[in-house]
Amino acid sequence: MDRKNKIALFEGKKIRRVWDERSEKWYFSIVDIVGVLSESANPTDYLKKLRKRDQELGKYLVTNCPQVKMMTETRKWRKTLAGNPEDLLRIIQSIPSKKAEPIKIWLAKVGYERIQEISDPEKALDRSRQYWKKMGRSAKWIQQRMMGQEIRNKLTDYWQEHRVSKKKEYAILTNIIHQEWSDFSVQSHKQLKGLKTENLRDHMTDAELVFTALAELSTRQIAETIQSKGLEENKIPAIKGGRIAKNARLELEQKTGKKVVSGQNYLLDKNKLFQS
Repeated sequence: MDRKNKIALFEGKKIRRVWDERSEKWYFSIVDIVGVLSESANPTDYLKKLRKRDQELGKYLVTNCPQVKMMTETRKWRKTLAGNPEDLLRIIQSIPSKKAEPIKIWLAKVGYERIQEISDPEKALDRSRQYWKKMGRSAKWIQQRMMGQEIRNKLTDYWQEHRVSKKKEYAILTNIIHQEWSDFSVQSHKQLKGLKTENLRDHMTDAELVFTALAELSTRQIAETIQSKGLEENKIPAIKGGRIAKNARLELEQKTGKKVVSGQNYLLDKNKLFQS
């Protein structure tokens, strides 16, 4: 695990965490989380009893939660049971704590909203619009983002219908397109913008959105023309589609003297996003 160790604070108490570059997720010390929520003097022992009491949780931890090296209070490295945010939400549901209740309520709310979105996709779009507004986006930016998402959806629909169905394969093709038009991989573009778990497209400038859309539109139309099937065949239109957008980008940069790919982001206080 490529990691960056940091300390997070939860109600003033330290929570050890590690950033995994490959999965692009934080992994938190489960013992630290359990200690805060249970207020137990011995969180390690509490977790052992919890695993015995909830056997399904015990199986989940063994299957999903890795042992990750983290620094102890004595400044020694020790392997510690760790979980990503999804794992933590599963664990929290098994802890009878008043501190866990607000999170459980939030989980129920989010779960209900997700069911609504599946039955009515328009609700998901409305939620996205509201999210972007809270992040301070202009109406023009939101329109471009929605247009780009529609183009993206048509491309992934083509992939799904032509033997590209795995999430990993989508990521490979997406990265090829992005690398071709921008000269940056998706990961390096995120690093340029100072992003970790955030969606790269939510932090693109108007120009970046336009060129991403052009690259993906070109990719789909080329793929439809040559009827690409499977991952390997679809790499060809991905490269060609990306290069079409790259040529347009280079021409624009030559005319304006300004780089299209930007380190600009829209990061803000996340508390604003959860205000009702």
